[in-house]
Amino acid sequence: MSNKKINAIEIITMYMNFVLENNTKPTTVYAFAKENKFEEALFYAHFGSFEAVEKSIFNAFYENTISVLEKSKDYQTFDARNKLLSFYYTFFENLTANRSYVSAVINADSMQLKKLSTLSELKNSFTTYIDSLEIETIDLKQKNLAQIQQKSIKESAWLQLLITIKFWLNDSSASFEKTDIFIEKSVNTSFDIIDTTPFKSIIDLGKFLYKEKMNLNF
Repeated sequence: MSNKKINAIEIITMYMNFVLENNTKPTTVYAFAKENKFEEALFYAHFGSFEAVEKSIFNAFYENTISVLEKSKDYQTFDARNKLLSFYYTFFENLTANRSYVSAVINADSMQLKKLSTLSELKNSFTTYIDSLEIETIDLKQKNLAQIQQKSIKESAWLQLLITIKFWLNDSSASFEKTDIFIEKSVNTSFDIIDTTPFKSIIDLGKFLYKEKMNLNF
C-alpha cells in the first residue's frame, strides 16, 4: 500500500466516486483505503467514519455556495430577501453539479429528509447563515419571545430548504426551471409572512404547488 499523503477533499472525491460507481457505500474503511492505495490511518486523520464523510460532503456544498457569494460585490449590497434568493440559486447549482451523488444518497420518495443525520452539518451551517441575515421581524419587546421568534425563523427556513431539496429531486423540467420558480415563490412567501403581508404570495405559492401536485408529506 502506498505511503502517499492524502487530504480530506481527496477522500471526499474518492468516496463520492465509489458511491456513484458501485451504487452502494464502501463496506469498510480498510477496504476503501486499500482500493484507493492509501494507508487506513490517513482516513481517520480526517474522518471518524463514512457517515462523517457524507455529512462533510453536504456541508461542502454550503461552503462552496458561501465562497461564491462572498466574491460577489452585488451580493454584499442585497437585503436579506435577495441574499437568501442568491443563496438558494447558487446552492442548487452546486447540488445540480453533483445531482447523481445527491440522488444516490437521498431518496426523496422513501426517506424523511427531516430525519437524515447526513444533513446535520448542513443544518448547523444553514441556520447560522439565516441568523447572519438579521431578518427584520416584529418587535416583540420581550427578550424571551424574541428568542423564540428567531428560533422559529431558523427552523422554518431549514424546513423550507428541505422541501426545496425534495422538490428539486423530483423535478424533471429542463434545467430544473420549476425548481427555480419554486425557490422564488417560496422565499418571497416566507418573507411576506414575516412582513405580515402574506396573502397574495401564499395564494400564488398554493396555486403553483397544486399545479405540480407536490407531495409534501415529510
